[in-house]
Amino acid sequence: MSEATSAPVDTSRHPLLWPLLATLLIIGWSSGFVGIRYANQEASVMLLLFWRTLLSGLILLPFALFMGPGISMRAVRDQALFGIMAVFLYLGGFALAIEQKVPTGLVALIADLLPLAIAALSQPVLGERLTARQWQGTAIAVAGVLIVSFDSLSLGTAPIWAYGLTVGSMLVFAAASVLYRRHERSRMPVYQSLCIHTLVGSVLFGLCASAQGSLAPPMTRDFAIGMVWLVLIATFLAYAVYYTSLRLFPVAKVSSAIYLSPPVTMIWAWLLFSEPLTLGMIAGLLVTLVGVWMTSRG
Repeated sequence: MSEATSAPVDTSRHPLLWPLLATLLIIGWSSGFVGIRYANQEASVMLLLFWRTLLSGLILLPFALFMGPGISMRAVRDQALFGIMAVFLYLGGFALAIEQKVPTGLVALIADLLPLAIAALSQPVLGERLTARQWQGTAIAVAGVLIVSFDSLSLGTAPIWAYGLTVGSMLVFAAASVLYRRHERSRMPVYQSLCIHTLVGSVLFGLCASAQGSLAPPMTRDFAIGMVWLVLIATFLAYAVYYTSLRLFPVAKVSSAIYLSPPVTMIWAWLLFSEPLTLGMIAGLLVTLVGVWMTSRG
C-alpha cells in the first residue's frame, strides 16, 4: 500500500495535547445542532446531508490528490467502508429516525450514549481494558447526560423499527471507531481519509435525496449559513479531530469527550437561539464533566 506512515507522537511529552483536542472535539461534535437548525427549515434532512458531504469532499479533493501520498485502490476500498459506516449509516440512520417522528430528545440521548458502546467494544476488540475508576467515570458521565436530557425525553409514536434504527446507527459508529483504531494499515493523512468518507457518503445521500425530489439546493441565506457551519465545524473540525485523536489515544478515552456534547449543545442553543438554560442542565453539565475527567485520567 502507498499510505503515509507517520512516526507516533509521544503524548506523554505533550500534556496539553489531549485537553486541546478534547475541547475542539466537543465544540465540533456539538455544533452540528447549529447547522441543522439553520438549514433544516429550508431542505429535507437527506438533501441537507447530501450537500454537507458533497461540499466537504469536493473541498478536500485537491488536497487529497495533490498534497498527500498516492492512494491505492485498496486504500479507497478500506476507507469507503468507514465512510459508509461512520457517515452514511450513522448520520443517515438518525436522520431517518427523526423523519419517522422518533422524538429528537430521545434520538440525541441514544446518540450520546456512543462512548458507552465504544468502551464496551474496546476491550474485546482492541484489548484496551478500562480501569474501575474509568468505569465509574463512565457511569457518572451517563448520569449527567440523563440529567441534561430529562426534560426533552418522550417516547413518541414512531414505528418500532425506527427506535431500533437509532440504536443500530449508534452501534455502527461505535464499531467503525473501534475498527478504525485497529486498522493500523490505514495511515493515510486524515484529510485524505475524510475526503473519501464524505464523497462516499455524498453518493449514498444523493441517491436517497433524489428519490425524494430534486437535488438542487435552496438558494437562501439560512441554508448557506447552515452549510458553511456544517462543513467547516461539524465535519472538518469534528471528524478530523476525532480521527486524529483515535490515532493518538485509547478509543474509550477519546469517545468519552462526546458525553459533553449534550450540555454544550444546550449552551449553543442558549447563546444563538435564546433557548432556556435551566439549573438542571447546568447540574447535568457539571456531573458530566466529573465523569469525563475520571474516565480520561483513569
